[in-house]
This record gives sequence, structure tokens and C-alpha cells, in this order.
Amino acid sequence: MTAEILTAGHAIAYPVPMYSYRRRFTREVGFGGIALGGYQPIRVESMTNTHTMDTEGTVAQCRRLYEAGCEIIRLTVPTEKDAENLGNIRDQLRRDGITTPLVADIHFSPKAAMKAVEFVENIRVNPGNYATGAKFSSDDYTEAEYRAELEKVREEFTPLVRKARELGVSMRIGTNHGSLSDRIVSRFGNSPGGMVEAALEFARICEEESYFDLLFSMKSSNVRVMVHAYRLLVARADAELRHAYPLHLGVTEAGDGDEGRIKSAMGIGALLEDGLGDTIRVSLTEDPVNEVPVGFAIVRKYNEHLQVKGDKAYLKVNQVVEHGRAAAGHEALPFDPYTYSRRPSCRIEAGAEALGGDAMPRVESSARTSIADPDALRAEILERLAPELPADSIRSEFVNVGVGCVEDIDALEALLDSLGGLRGRVVASTADTTLFPRLLTLVSRARLDIVEGESLGTGFIDELGDGAAAMEFSFIHENSSVSVPAEVLVRIAAKLQGKGLTRVLFSVVSKQGLFATRRLVLELSKAGISFPVAIRHRDRTGDRSGVFIESAVQAGTLFCDGIGDLIAVETGLKGDDEVGLAFNILQAARVRMSKTEFISCPGCGRTYFELEKTTALIKQRVSHLKGLKIGIMGCIVNGPGEMADADFGYVGSGKGRVSLYVGRDCVVENMHEADALDRLIELIRQNGKWEEPS
Repeated sequence: MTAEILTAGHAIAYPVPMYSYRRRFTREVGFGGIALGGYQPIRVESMTNTHTMDTEGTVAQCRRLYEAGCEIIRLTVPTEKDAENLGNIRDQLRRDGITTPLVADIHFSPKAAMKAVEFVENIRVNPGNYATGAKFSSDDYTEAEYRAELEKVREEFTPLVRKARELGVSMRIGTNHGSLSDRIVSRFGNSPGGMVEAALEFARICEEESYFDLLFSMKSSNVRVMVHAYRLLVARADAELRHAYPLHLGVTEAGDGDEGRIKSAMGIGALLEDGLGDTIRVSLTEDPVNEVPVGFAIVRKYNEHLQVKGDKAYLKVNQVVEHGRAAAGHEALPFDPYTYSRRPSCRIEAGAEALGGDAMPRVESSARTSIADPDALRAEILERLAPELPADSIRSEFVNVGVGCVEDIDALEALLDSLGGLRGRVVASTADTTLFPRLLTLVSRARLDIVEGESLGTGFIDELGDGAAAMEFSFIHENSSVSVPAEVLVRIAAKLQGKGLTRVLFSVVSKQGLFATRRLVLELSKAGISFPVAIRHRDRTGDRSGVFIESAVQAGTLFCDGIGDLIAVETGLKGDDEVGLAFNILQAARVRMSKTEFISCPGCGRTYFELEKTTALIKQRVSHLKGLKIGIMGCIVNGPGEMADADFGYVGSGKGRVSLYVGRDCVVENMHEADALDRLIELIRQNGKWEEPS
């Protein structure tokens, strides 16, 4: 598979390297006293959730964001009256010595946009609802009707473009998966392709007016949709437009707590690893100040690629991809960067659970206790496996036990006998090729760790037979080229396949395993080998926030790419944290739903109920409904659209008023907030999705 798409009958290569980090070099766009793109650092922004007419409250929240280090502050502007008040907010901030660039967030109203552009450094417009009519109609558009509405958009949008150009204000064309126009949906569906075309329509108008101070965003609450939309945008825009424009990255309606942070890190980090992204926002259903440190934690390692000389920043050698060069555009890829499909692999029986094929990705954890203390080790295994819990509970499904010497073999055998029916969930690993065949006679799956830099022959493979145990070969990757694990493991895989052995899987164990695992899967594919692949992320620093972010980026990106049949995160964290992290990664990648998913927005000045409090109340009542997706939206802007990705929706419709949705259909309009949660639960019952909590 090559990294290409078909547009107007022509193949367009994905102009981004996928096996190494190189940042996409973009046009530098001004933001008041700072700039985006080019050699600038990746900026971190947030958004106020106060009402824009509340000058005092909005200024106070802007001040708190500024003190937290926020580099760009966005404010919602629903009406022309709100736009007028931006001047008062800006003037007070500037008097206070706060020069942080301000962004006006516009939906629906060209009049509000034309006024707001006078008071801010950047204006965000949503092409899905700027100067458009009815939403979510089922009407088909003829070619003439399509063109007529596009011309209407041009008439409404062009004056804003000209005014922004005259005032020196930059613009973000920000598409949301949840708010595409009926016209776009009629032709492209509610899809990444539709999101990209909506943005390009507006960008073409800008370029026709010789206005180039642009950036793009492609947001969705679905991480896979978000990643595919940005990749598709870069491939098409870089081929069609005059400049490579900067990108603002974000997962919209990510939620709160660990789930919101993991989901945001996965979507944003997947693209940053591609070298894409010039500014980010982590959208949490929490105090917006909480978003800022998470944002800086995500971008830190990418900004460390910058080196400063004098007052200018440069990217290190070979870490930039220039516009039009498509340096890695013809690289073969083991997955389609623009759409999701799971990597085909053979299904193998590996103890208590099958791996690969159509089996859901499984979760494994590693025991911390040494096999030299068998009683304590047995207690830890039982705690990890939690056999007293229901089968679909969030718990480890396999536990790995390390074996280092011959004496450990006898201890392992006694341990397995003491576990009875749970022995099929114990995995044994060793780095000793002489012990490995012995392990295969004891456990259902044995793992051989291949240590980087140590000599490894393949003679021991001749001793292996297709016996009772599945075999895993893991390359412990630290400092070598990303191609080395693939070279070693594929050589082993070919020899095993030649012997007719079938119950085999492979993995790369690393803190930075994304590129090496992609290369492994590519080389396996080229060799015609379809053994399953385990995703193993090892980071023993013990820094909870950092571990969560890097695990989401390195492991989560692979699952979004369709790669991975088992996940194991080895950290310095508590066992429950490790297992919860693994399940959250699988859920965010939409490859395994293990609990209720809440698609909740961070709130803004359009929200007229306490979003954080309401989200907590809804979670308290319905979080036992495994696999159900519930949207909790502050307003109508993205609410109905994101309901397409949710089973049920709770959407603010005015002060103290709520509308309820089943899918995209509004079934209860404008009801009193006090009664809305009970009515939501009633709707879940009526649709056969309710279960009583245990």
C-alpha cells in the first residue's frame, strides 16, 4: 500500500514521513505579537467558558489563563453585541499588561464576524455553519443548487476576508465533524472527505482575494476521524493551494479526567508524530486553566527539536519537510493514512484468549513481584486478574512473569499449579534462548526478549516445534535505527513460517516504539507474513501525566492506524492505573469499548448550564452502561452533529433548557433542565439500552 489518495482521478502522495520525525514546514502566520508555523514553537491555546458579555468574568478568566502560560486565548462570539464587547475585554486586558493574542470564535453570524475582526488578532470561522441555511435536512442538491449555495457563501464570506486582510488579522478555517453543512453532507457524507472539502472551499476564496494569513483545523470527537481528516487535508491542500498553511490541532468534546487527557493526547500526538501541527488546544470539560499544562506536556518533546540562535529558531537538520517537496510521499505504508481498517492477521490461540484475526485486542500487564517470592507473586497475579469480577470487567487479561534462570523454572511450575484454571492467563518471558524452549512446555504463551546490542543467532529456532504454547518474540528497542527491530524480527518470522509454525506473534518493546512498529508491520507485509503484533509501551519514569500522554501517543496512534492485537503498558505506576490506561487507549481508538463513552464539550459562552457539574451527574447515573456513547453538549453548534457519533445526546438549548437526542434526531425539545436527566434515562430504557447497575 502506498500513501496515496485519488482526487479528480489523480493520485496524491501523502507528503509526510511515517517512519521518522520531520516537521512539516508551513507559511508563518501572524498572531499579534507572536506567529505560528515556520520555525515557530508549537503554541498552546485555550478558550474561555464565560459569557462574552460578562466583561469582568471574562477578563478574570483570561488573566488566569495568561498566568498559566496560555499563549493564545479564544472567546466565543455568538452575536454582534458580543462582538462589540470584545473591544472592552481587549482594552482591559491590554491595560493590565496582558498582550496574549485573542481569537474570536464565530459560528453562523457574518455580522458578528465583521465586527469581531476589529478587536482580535485572529478570527475563527466554521465553514459548516457560516452563511448556511437548514441543518441536517435530507434534501439532495442538484449541481445547480450546490453551486448556487456556494456562491451565496462566497458573497457572505468575501467581505470578511477583505476586512481581515486590510486589518492584518489572521484567520482559522475550522471545520468540525459535528457541524458540516447540508450541502457538503449531501455530496461527501459526514466524513473526513467532507470536512476537507468544506475547508478548501473557504481557502480557495481566500486565495482568490490574495489573502494568505490562514490556518486550518479539522476537529472531531472521534479520534480516528480527526486524524484521518487532518492527514487528508494536508495531502490535498499541499497539492492544491499556493502555500502550506499552519494547522491548529484538537480533539473536540474529548471529555474530562484521564479519558479526556488520553483521548486528546492520542489525536494530537498522532499528528505531531507525523510532523503536523503548529498550535494545539486540549478540550476538557473542566476549568479551561486545566487544559494549559496538559497542552504543554504534549508539545514539549516536539518543541525540543527547535534550536535557537540569537532571536531566531531553527529546526535541526533533516527535521523539516518543505512545501511541495513531498519528501516521503512515495513511502510504502502498512496502513491507509486516510481511513481505518484493521491490519489483517491470522488468529492464534494463546491461552485463555485468542489473539489476532477477528479477536478483540487484549490487555496484558507485567507482575512487579519477583518469582523468588512465589506467595507474593501469586497474590499480585490474583489482584491483576480479579477472577471474582464479571468477565467483561476492566482488568488485566494476561499477566507476564519474568524468568531469568533455571531455578525460576521450578518456581514457575509450582506457581502455575497453584493458580488452577487461571494458569492460561499467565505469560512467561525470558531473554535466555536456552530457557525459552522450557517455558513453552509450561505456559500457554512464552515470550523471548531480544535485547538490543546483544548477539542473537537463530539456531535455537530449530529446536522449536508447534506444541501447546504460543510464542512471542519481542525486540527491546532503545537506541538503534527503527529498521533494526524489523530486520531481526522478520528474519525470525520467515524462519518460523518456513518451519510451518503458526502460533506466533511479534512486538517491539520501547518508550518510543511507534516508528519501529510501523516498520515491523511493513516488512512483515512485504514478506507475506500475517502473524499478530502486540503493542508494548515501556516507560518506567513513574511520572503519571507524562506516562499517560506518551503511552497514548505511541501505542494509541498504532491502534488508530489499525495495528495491534494486544496492548501492554509497563510503567512505574500502580497496577490499576496501567490497566485502566490500556483500556482507555483501546476505547479512544474505538477498537474496544469497555465502558460508557462520554462525548462532552468543554463549554463556552454559549453554554447556559453548569457543564462540568451536569457531566458529573450524568456519569453518576449512566456510567455502568458499557459501550454506550452519550453526548453532553453545551449548545447547538456541534451538538446535533456529534450526536451522529453518539447513541444519545443531552444538548443545551437556552438558559436552563435542554434538548434530548437519539442519534441525530431531536426527540425532546427545550425541556426544563431539572427534568432532563430523568428523561434521558427514560429514553435509554425505551430504546432497549438500559441495564440496572450491579
